Parts: sequence; C-alpha cells; structure tokens
Amino acid sequence: MSAAAGVAAATDGVVLSARNVDKLYGSTHALKGVNFDVHRGKVTALFGENGAGKSTLMKILSGVVAPTSGDIELEGLRVSFASTVEARDAGVSIIHQELSLAPNLSVRDNIFLGREIRTATGVDFAEEARQTRLLLEELEEDIDPTTLVADLRLGQQQIVEIARALSVDARILIMDEPTSALSASEVEVLFKVIRDLTSRGVSIVYISHHLEEALQVSDYAVVLRDGTVTATAEAKDIDLQWIVHNMVGDHYDRGAPPTGYAFGDVTLSIRDLCVADATKSHNLVVDHLSLDVRAGEIVCIYGLMGAGRTELLEAVAGRVPIASGEVLLRDRPLKGLSIAERISRGLVLVPEDRQRDGLVQTMSVGENLSLASIRSFVKGMLTSRVRERKLVEASIRDVHIKTAGGSATIGSLSGGNQQKVVIGKMLATDPKAILLDEPSRGIDIGAKAEVFRLLGEKARQGLAVVYSTSEVQECLSVAHRIIVMRRGKISAEFGPEVLKEEIMAASGEAVVH
Repeated sequence: MSAAAGVAAATDGVVLSARNVDKLYGSTHALKGVNFDVHRGKVTALFGENGAGKSTLMKILSGVVAPTSGDIELEGLRVSFASTVEARDAGVSIIHQELSLAPNLSVRDNIFLGREIRTATGVDFAEEARQTRLLLEELEEDIDPTTLVADLRLGQQQIVEIARALSVDARILIMDEPTSALSASEVEVLFKVIRDLTSRGVSIVYISHHLEEALQVSDYAVVLRDGTVTATAEAKDIDLQWIVHNMVGDHYDRGAPPTGYAFGDVTLSIRDLCVADATKSHNLVVDHLSLDVRAGEIVCIYGLMGAGRTELLEAVAGRVPIASGEVLLRDRPLKGLSIAERISRGLVLVPEDRQRDGLVQTMSVGENLSLASIRSFVKGMLTSRVRERKLVEASIRDVHIKTAGGSATIGSLSGGNQQKVVIGKMLATDPKAILLDEPSRGIDIGAKAEVFRLLGEKARQGLAVVYSTSEVQECLSVAHRIIVMRRGKISAEFGPEVLKEEIMAASGEAVVH
C-alpha cells in the first residue's frame, strides 16, 4: 500500500483492519474472507457463538497466530506480527478469555513478567509494586501487589489480567470476555476504565457473551457466524434481537423447565450447613443453610458475587471443609468422604473455573472425558481401551461436543465445547446429583441453550440438578425452583413464574427501571 493510501486509511477513523482474512486449521476453515475494522477511540463489539471464529480473529490481530491468507493493516499500512511481543510493541495488546497468569507468582510479578523494570543492581521491585498499586487503584481493587495469584478468587485474577494489559499502555486493546468472572460492581468499574481509555484515543475490541452488557459499552457491532462476517452496524442502531438473529437465526430457544413428570424422593439434603470464610475464620460465608433437592428437580441458586454460592457448592462436593451441619445423598451422610468417594456415591461438581479445576490441558478430549470414570474400565493393572473408547464416543454424542474426535487436543475446542467436556466427564460417572457452578460462564447463547437443554434431559431421567448463576436471566431458563442467596443465607425462594425484578431485589441488587 502506498504512503498516501495509508494516510487516507488512517485518517478515516480506522486504526486496525483485517482484510479478506482466511485461517485454516487442517480441514477446518476457521475464518473465511473476514473484513474487520477497529475505529480510533471507539469500542467495537464482536459477537458470535463459540466456534464462530472470534478468538481466532483476535489471535491474528494480536500476533498469536498468522493468517493463512489476507492482510492486517495498522494505521493504513500492511503489517505482519510474528509474535505477541511484536504486536504489543506496535501498540496492540490482548486480554485472553482464558486467564494466562502464573499462579505461583505474585500479582506484581505477573504484571511485569517478561518486561521487568531494571536498574544497574537488578529488578526494581519497589517501582513495580508502586505501578501495580496504581493500576489496581484505577480498577478500584484493593489487592496487595505481593499476593500470590493462586490465593486470589477468580474475579480478582480477572482484574489482574486486565491490569497487566493496561500496564503496556496499548493503543489498541482487545478484551476477550473480560467480565466473565467479575461481579456487577467490578463490571461498572471496568466500563468506567473503558470510557476513560477511549476518551484518550485508545481503541478497544470487546468480545462478550453478555450481549446487553456489550451493547451498553460499544460504539460499533460486528457479528461472526461460522467464520464469516454476517452483519455490521453502529451500536446505537441495533438491539438485542438484531444480535441474536444474526448470530443464531430466528429459532433460538432460551429453554423452559422440563415438565410432564413427577419428582422423586429427596436425593440431596443440605442441613444447617455452615462454611467459614477462608480469610476470616470467624466469619461465615455459608450461614446455617438448609436445602432439599428431589430426583428430577432442577434448582437454580442465584446471588451476587460474595453471596456464598461457590462456597456452598464446593463444601457439598467436599472441596472445602464444613464448619458445621451435614450433607446427605439419598439419606446417607457424606461426612468424612473425599471428593473421589463422593463421586463414587453419585455426587459430582462442575467447577466454575473449567481451565484450572475442570480440565487437564495436556490430555486429549477423550482422556478428559474418561478421567472421572477411570475405575469403571480399569481392572487390576490393565485398562480396557475398548470400554474407554465406547464411553468417550457415547459422551461426545450425548453431550453434543463438536470435536474432530476423542484424540483431539482439548485446546482445539471452543470455550462452549470445553465446558461440555467438563459436564460430560461428570455425567459419565452416572451421578445421582450434579452441582454446576456458573455452568454458562464464558460460553455463547447457543452453547448455553445446549447446556441447559442437556440438564433438562438428565432431570427427566431422574438426575437432581443444582446450578448457580450470577445472571438473573439464567434463573428463568430451566429451573423448577430458584433459591436466592445473600450473605451466606437463603433470602428468598421462587417458582419459575417469578419476575426478574423480584429475584434481583431479594439478592440486594439495585433494580434499574
């Protein structure tokens, strides 16, 4: 491209572009002739289902991978990034959907990893800590820079990931699901930071499955479907229905509680349960909570960040200690049983953080699916590969996992299909009760519908289902009963006909009319 043409492109408000970009992974055509523009000082929202090609396009723009064909233009000039370091040096930074922090390092060390502030005598840790504090103050998060990342909750880790991206002073910032683990108040702070950045001329690409949230903060919208751009528009001219229509068509079904059958006996019984705060042992994060769930029943637990939802599910599953109270599965107490023993009894948990707690990244799709059921096809020192293969094939089919096969790497799957692998792994153990902590975190509306449809099918077969969510709309999808938690206690209980505003009010959340 000529210098004159470059100046013209740079002055029309477009700072970064993909032009006719294709990306092939073997026989998979991930991107097909994509044209995509990032506007100076504006937020461009990129919408699409899992597997639509969003993350692939962002990886190309940020130097993670190279396009098979097509061009990338920065300020109107053709560029080619051989690495994320080259992209970052050119002013393009990315916050990945799956956290890439080193858990054994401090917050400070993670933020400055690979670009340490050095003096003649070594690394200037004091200056790094000072800058880290300023970044965290901007994000309104009170975290000591020397705290190990492993000791932070998931939402705080997400804040650290955002702080690290902000620390490089990028001209173009790509945010891939930046709010997937944030509370409502943390999201508001992030939006404030985004508005401040754009006022200073920073361009932002914003990817989120929270469609209404993304519309709230965006200036432009682009929709990808099966690797192709299906629609573009200014955000002020569109609504939620426009996005959904261009993402999945006109037949999207949010789901409804399964009907036409009677619940069975109580499968899971939680009695007067107390769980101590890990950081302040004199506080209770679950406070004398009791709940019964019957066979075939789907119960949703809703609450704001810090309400105690995760701690409740992890205590029931045996991941964190119980201060007092008891948990029974089919009237049999689980006290003293390990996680593995609870799984063998029929109680399983799909954790909130699938990358850290649900998947083994070095294993294949099939190995991940069969991991929790390994005892069923191991005899003595031998493993029945035939039985394992049948289990894997059945799981892929029953849970509708889109994959090249059981031998595919787990990293080759989209976020929604990775989540299905975690769910499939636990369902393969033939449980009596399943707990799911934020099962739709980081997956698109189509994948959400598939997950909830699967839970409905399993409930019809007699499975007791308990899932937690911080998205009020998800309470109204397939739950027969909605439990609202607030400060470790049950503050309200509703049926499926409840209004969204009633759920929010019971949680202590402000309702905006």
